Amino acid sequence: MTSPSLRLGVVGSANVDIVVRCAVLPRPGETILASDPSRFPGGKAANQAAALAALGIDTTLIARVGADEAGDWLVGNLHQRGVDTSMIQRTDVATGTAFITVDEAGENIIVVARGANASLAVNNVDLDTFDVVLAQMEVDAAVVDAVAQRAARLILNVAPARLVPAETLARCAVVIANEHEAELLTLADLAHCVVTLGAQGAVHYAFGIEVARATPPAVRVVDTVGAGDVFCAAYAAQYAGGASPLEALTFAVTAGALATQALGAQGALPSTEEVLACLPPA
Repeated sequence: MTSPSLRLGVVGSANVDIVVRCAVLPRPGETILASDPSRFPGGKAANQAAALAALGIDTTLIARVGADEAGDWLVGNLHQRGVDTSMIQRTDVATGTAFITVDEAGENIIVVARGANASLAVNNVDLDTFDVVLAQMEVDAAVVDAVAQRAARLILNVAPARLVPAETLARCAVVIANEHEAELLTLADLAHCVVTLGAQGAVHYAFGIEVARATPPAVRVVDTVGAGDVFCAAYAAQYAGGASPLEALTFAVTAGALATQALGAQGALPSTEEVLACLPPA
């Protein structure tokens, strides 16, 4: 359930993803051979904004990139995908970069150099115009807290895993975490928390009590990079449109699964129609 009149804001990171593929992921201290590097647009906030736009949602990204070729490339890509880029800030600091290794099963390890993301500021950003704001933890915690204080409804994806002040979490409409990130949370203290379980789907908790669970369809996995971001975007779109927890979870796990079928965080962003076509019968 989504409405074309909805307007969502996404606050957070925009990165260039440098991706190499290998047979297996390296162990600590191990050197392995990999493919030639490929460059893809990425960053959690940018991925989520692009995914929302692919779902047909009016989406604005609030992020910061460098005044460099990489920043130009990222902004141009987002504009082409239908994201409102008018609130993307520019700086002399280099655009953020993520270094990603992907194995034959589509699993990955990621190291992020934040670059321009570290100086994102939201003091002069009007968040009142958005039905829902979606944020993550690839920018400073103070920025996230400022968004939590000012956004009418904030969905916070606590990724990458970091300790988040209880005051910030209390201001969130929904918190989304994977299994590892959820270990840093006290679910009983959260009004609504969604925990993603990879191929096993996702669970919605209300004050620590399970209220909904959904599993994704089986797909041929090429690359799991960005699948979690597509899940967050799809869940936010459904939440903003008034879907029930089960409806939102089912839509989101399906969108996340479809997003694994091509290389790159934004390589297989599904449309609403594509997701609906893969939903289980009611």
